Amino acid sequence: MNHDAVLALFDREMRRDARDDGSGARVERAGAVVRQVGAAHDWNGVLWSDLDDGTAASEIAAQTAYFTSLGHGFEWKLYAHDRPDDLAARLLAAGFAPEPTEALMVAETAGLPTDVEPPEGVRLLPVTDAAGVALAAEVHEQAFGSDSTRLRERLSAQLSEAPDTVCAVVAVAGGRPVSAARMELPPGAPFAGLWGGGTVAEWRGRGIYRALIAHRARIAAARGYRYLQVDASDESRPILERLGFTVLSTTTPYVYERR
Repeated sequence: MNHDAVLALFDREMRRDARDDGSGARVERAGAVVRQVGAAHDWNGVLWSDLDDGTAASEIAAQTAYFTSLGHGFEWKLYAHDRPDDLAARLLAAGFAPEPTEALMVAETAGLPTDVEPPEGVRLLPVTDAAGVALAAEVHEQAFGSDSTRLRERLSAQLSEAPDTVCAVVAVAGGRPVSAARMELPPGAPFAGLWGGGTVAEWRGRGIYRALIAHRARIAAARGYRYLQVDASDESRPILERLGFTVLSTTTPYVYERR
């Protein structure tokens, strides 16, 4: 993989020229910024910016004012290669709070293993209705210890309004949901995105995560996506590297809470 070329493709296709995903959220181009705007349960934030020392402060202020006027908190998704070099410090000074940094990892779909089976006694079930959403949300709460309201609302909306743009799956053992993950499938894009992979504590380390990657890779390949992309935590990164993913950059969410 040509690191620089793929990173440039990602920046262009998934950030600068990002598409509406069909769920009701819209992508807006406002001068030197590309942002996504939707309902409260949608991801609201800045996807891409083209800033310099002379424009950064005014653009940060403009985006803060815009999202505040909508009654939304929002996220500025900052990548390590974004400019200017002190953009992170500027966001901090403007009242944004950083969340944990993750690795932007990419793999060519054709090179990923797709024949990884879940461990004995575990079944993978596609999420297609409200019952499946409830199972995925249950895993999210147990695996991450966080509220699943936004996940429930967003996944339900996608399955209802734009089912071709999302693929979600739950791993079930003995009737209990023990792991879940989803994949975003932006229409016409070269990258499918892996999100939300989580496993309840007692089932970790048994190969479920790898099976969920393989399951989604099969679907992405069948749908014609050349690359899979994931924002990987420190825990996920070693597994993904063994499967063939490469680190292109890092990304840090800078969050501005509604005041």
